[in-house]
Amino acid sequence: MTPRIREMRYSLYLMRKSALALVGLAMVIFVIIVALAAPYLATPPNPREPMTIPKDFAQPKPPGAEGHIMGTGTYGSDIYYGVVWGARTSIYVALFVVLVAAIIGIVLGAVAGYYGGWIDEMLMRITDIFLALPALILAMAIVAILPRSPDPMKSLENIMLALTLVWWPPYARLIRGQVLSIRENVYVEAAKAVGATRSRILFRHIVPNSLAPMLVQITMDIGVVVLVAAGLSFIGFGVPPGSAEWGRMVSDGHNYFIGTVYYQGVAYNPWWIWVFPGLFIFIFVMGFNLLGDGLRDILDPRLRR
Repeated sequence: MTPRIREMRYSLYLMRKSALALVGLAMVIFVIIVALAAPYLATPPNPREPMTIPKDFAQPKPPGAEGHIMGTGTYGSDIYYGVVWGARTSIYVALFVVLVAAIIGIVLGAVAGYYGGWIDEMLMRITDIFLALPALILAMAIVAILPRSPDPMKSLENIMLALTLVWWPPYARLIRGQVLSIRENVYVEAAKAVGATRSRILFRHIVPNSLAPMLVQITMDIGVVVLVAAGLSFIGFGVPPGSAEWGRMVSDGHNYFIGTVYYQGVAYNPWWIWVFPGLFIFIFVMGFNLLGDGLRDILDPRLRR
């Protein structure tokens, strides 16, 4: 473990020297803190529950009106509640999709690259079929096929399932290329010489040494998943209206991009409906992109020395 600990310490040292990586890490930590503290920052009503649209349709109110810090939305929903609880929703969706897709891709890609032959051909042709289809269109088709539900959590599960099914092929391709390169190294031959089994060589020696580019890809994909999930919600394939999900909130306010509402006789353009959730989407995605760029520089062997 001594060499691994030494490398980890050196990676942390390089991280401290990367200003962009630190900025990205700070943005990610900010969103995570908001998500973890959601029950304390935004008390009930619970935005995870389906929202009942009031009979007396409420006009959006500007920030500060009647105690609403970020104003209200199209159904009288509090934007502040939606933004805070939406952080938890977005992190949950992104982590689930990326981690499950990465596990599927790592297992299939590693097996294909190490064993080769007909196993490699079969797995890679299946991967090519998924890569040949537009990912967003395929995700929309899967969500459309799945049964719709007024329950926001059920709708989120449909989105996560659809995104997971279209997200694993790039990971399989990436890890396969790494395995094809690493399996020819001397230490792999040494492990074979001492009688190590194929599965032990693959998952104990080859896969751990192939994960550096995967870690960078996973970090950057977390932000991309949030964008795609928000896009699905924006075009109507996501959670029901009034739910605490950033893409759904932006969709709720798209009718007001150019428009006017009146509050106490004063005309407002209700920019707050989409600006605040859009700002948090930007912080979340930009944070993980900057962090991923920093990790790429840190983990690249050519740039470490």
